[in-house]
Amino acid sequence: MQPRRIVLLGSTGSIGTQAIDVVDGAPHLFEVVALSAGGGNLELLARQAVHTGAAAVGIASGDAKQLENLIADAARRAGRQGYRPEIICGPDASTRIAEIPADVVLNGITGSIGLAPTLAALKSGATLALANKESLIVGGALVKAAAREGQIVPVDSEHSAIAQCLRSGSANEVDKLILTASGGPFRGRTREQLHSVSPREALAHPTWDMGLMVTTNSATLVNKGLEVIEAHLLFDIPLDRIDVVVHPQSVVHSMVQFVDGSIIAQASPPDMRLPIALGLGWPDRVPKAASPCDWSRATSWSFEPLDSRAFPAVDLAKDAARQGSTFPAVFNAANEEAVNAFHQGSIRFTDIVDTIAAVLSEHPGSSGLTVESVLEAEGWARARAHERLAVSSL
Repeated sequence: MQPRRIVLLGSTGSIGTQAIDVVDGAPHLFEVVALSAGGGNLELLARQAVHTGAAAVGIASGDAKQLENLIADAARRAGRQGYRPEIICGPDASTRIAEIPADVVLNGITGSIGLAPTLAALKSGATLALANKESLIVGGALVKAAAREGQIVPVDSEHSAIAQCLRSGSANEVDKLILTASGGPFRGRTREQLHSVSPREALAHPTWDMGLMVTTNSATLVNKGLEVIEAHLLFDIPLDRIDVVVHPQSVVHSMVQFVDGSIIAQASPPDMRLPIALGLGWPDRVPKAASPCDWSRATSWSFEPLDSRAFPAVDLAKDAARQGSTFPAVFNAANEEAVNAFHQGSIRFTDIVDTIAAVLSEHPGSSGLTVESVLEAEGWARARAHERLAVSSL
C-alpha cells in the first residue's frame, strides 16, 4: 500500500511540527508532499522542507530568494544537494498549496485566514484534517456545503475525542456532547480577581504548549466557546445539547452522553500527536502515535462545573452561533483584536470578552454567508473593536 500523500498548512507551528513527528514515526503510512507557513521562521521551514522532501513549499510573507538559499544550505548539510522544491510566495500561498493533489490536507493555520485554504482543500477532494477551527466557525454553512460527507476530520483534541466516542452509537442515540476544559491558568478565580492578571500569567497554561492567541483564548475560555460552535457544526448537535465541564487534568478529552444514560469518554495523556495521527490516518489508528495512560500509578481525575460569571465566553459564543450568519466571524475577529490589545498592555484581561460582547451587540448581521460577507464582517468587527479598545485604553 502506498503512503498517504500529506499537505501540511502551518508547518512551523505547534500542530505542524508535531505532525512531522507523526509522519517520521510512520513513514510507511505517510509522505509529506507540500508545506506552507506564514514566513516568520524561514530557517525552520527550510529544514522541514529538506527533512520531508516536500515537492512544494509556500510562505505567506517573506523573501522567496532567502527561503531558496536557506533550503539550499540545509540541503547541503543533509547531503541532499539536488533538492530543489517549488517555492510559492504570497498571501494566497497556503491556498495554492492546499490545491496540490494529496490524500490529506492538514490545516494547522491559526485564525480565520485559514478559511480560503480550507475551502481549497475541500474543493481538491482531499480529506481535510482540520486543526484550524476558525475557518469552520467563520465559514459555517459555507464550509459545510463545500464538504462531502466524512471529508472533514477534526484534529482538535476535544472534537477528535467526540468523533471517537460517536462510534459507540448511532446518531439518533446521542443525547449530549460534553466538552472538557482544563480551566486554564485562572481556574477557581472570580471575575474580580481576573481584572488584574498579566499577559505573562495568561500565557502560563498548566497543560498545553500553544501560541500566543490560542493560549490566551484558553485562559479566557474563548477557545472553549469556539470549540462549542465547532462541535455544533461538525456533528449537527443543537447548541443546547452541548455542555462544557472543567477537567483540570486534561486526560479525558471529551465525552458523549447517550439517550440511555451511558457516557462514553476518550482518555489519553495530553499529547496532540494522537489526534493529529487520527486526522492523518482516519478512520485507522496509527500504532504508537502517543503514550497511553500509566495504570501502574495511582491517579485521580476531577470534574467541576464551569463558572459562567467569571468566564462568560462560552455562553457568548453560543449566542453568536444561534444568531448565525456572520456573528461567529465577528466573535472571532473582535476577540483577536482584543487579545492583541491585552498583550500590548492597553486593556485588562476581562476587557477581552467584554469587547467581544459589545461588538456583537452592535453587529447588524448579513443577509447571506459568502466569503465576501465573512471578510466584510470581520473587517467591520476589527474596526469597531479598535474604536472601543482605543476608548478603553485611555
